[in-house]
Amino acid sequence: MPIDLKTLTIAEATHALRNGEYTAIQLTDAYLTAAKIGNQTLNAYAEIFDDAREDAKRADEMFKNGTATALTGIPVAVKDNMLIAGKISASGSKMLMNHRGVYDATVITQLKKAGAVILGRTNMDEFAMGSSTETCAYGIVKNPHDLTRVPGGSSGGAAAAVAGGLALVSLGSDTGGSIRQPAALCGIVGLKPTYGAVSRYGLMAMASSFDQIGPFGRTVKDTETLFNIISGFDRHDSTSVADEHPLRTKVTPKEKLVIGVPQSFVDIDGIDPDVRENFKHTITKLKDAGHMIREIELPLLPKALAVYYVLMPAEVSANLARYDGIRYGFSKEAEKLIDVYTQSRGEGFGKEVRRRILLGTYVLSTGYYDAYYNKAVAVRRLITEELQRAFKDVDVIATPTTPSPAFKIGEKTADPLKMYLEDIYTVSANVAGVPGISVPSGKLVRDGVSLPVGIQFIAAPFQEDVLFVAGKAVEQI
Repeated sequence: MPIDLKTLTIAEATHALRNGEYTAIQLTDAYLTAAKIGNQTLNAYAEIFDDAREDAKRADEMFKNGTATALTGIPVAVKDNMLIAGKISASGSKMLMNHRGVYDATVITQLKKAGAVILGRTNMDEFAMGSSTETCAYGIVKNPHDLTRVPGGSSGGAAAAVAGGLALVSLGSDTGGSIRQPAALCGIVGLKPTYGAVSRYGLMAMASSFDQIGPFGRTVKDTETLFNIISGFDRHDSTSVADEHPLRTKVTPKEKLVIGVPQSFVDIDGIDPDVRENFKHTITKLKDAGHMIREIELPLLPKALAVYYVLMPAEVSANLARYDGIRYGFSKEAEKLIDVYTQSRGEGFGKEVRRRILLGTYVLSTGYYDAYYNKAVAVRRLITEELQRAFKDVDVIATPTTPSPAFKIGEKTADPLKMYLEDIYTVSANVAGVPGISVPSGKLVRDGVSLPVGIQFIAAPFQEDVLFVAGKAVEQI
């Protein structure tokens, strides 16, 4: 039977697999065919795994022997910065173009245990540094809604794969908005979980105190299903929060939420007027549906972007020091050791990665550490405390996900500041370590093309269930 891959959900696929309407192998073959054809235009995948059919065979066995889970037989795409044993994991960089994982990241282990089918690795901004997936060593990823526009980043390939029907769901990573921003620009759902909710073991670190793995789905329910499979404590990850930790206490979400709107933040300069109007319209519809809307003041929230762009490059500088041309990765031969270092890093890293390494090294240097790094750490703590106070009065905080719909390829690459401003609404969740979700909230017409935009909700730590309630509320209005 024909399968509509662009509208299929996990629940529909699982129902069909359980009832024998088609097998996991047939579903996988359909996605592999779509991925190979669609990738010629979207460039969402760095590599499509032909051995995905082996995963599908195991999934069919799980259905036969009664061990199938909510994700068994479901085709999943995985961002190129998560290790898969025996597979290349390049993090979108020339530096690691021939690097093969020697073990599975914990999220990969969980996918395999659940019986999911891993279709391939998706393209991303190099080392997750970007908001457009234009810095990828494998080439630029295109937005499925308009091939002249970006899909967002850094998880642009993972988002484009789902939006374009080249995967049912996918995994990305979010350091400052890298799941939520491409989800909004591609018209799908993206979740950045609480810091410590999902294991980072086997994730190539960009900025260790910000990075978090999370799911993409076509619906909130799909995203929730994938999150429930990959979340939980992992002893291999020192940042993972134990299941019995008080913060992980489950709170039964209310059907009608108190939604906080930081209006002065929504009204800042630089946001597309149509995006602002779309947000206000969505909030009005949520109010009409019975949710309480409360205007709140979060004066420190706009400072989160500056904090992020001090602390993140500092951590980038430290984390990428290991790529020196000696131990592994791209290496350039030279007569002097110092030349091996400089030439290997100069050619192996792209322009944006080099820029952030230089910025990070600068803010960590003698004479500037206190002026920049320490001050940013202090403001980060204040932002976290401000959000903690806010969540005593509201269930979620709502903002637009992005300041504009998808922009043209090449439009912002020449001006890094414009690109960095793409993260204005998303970085606060990473700075404070709280969960955030982006849900489609409509479309705006640009150059005759309908482009999706999203609404973002953030919640208190480990309150992802509240975000799912908020997201489903948007889907129902």
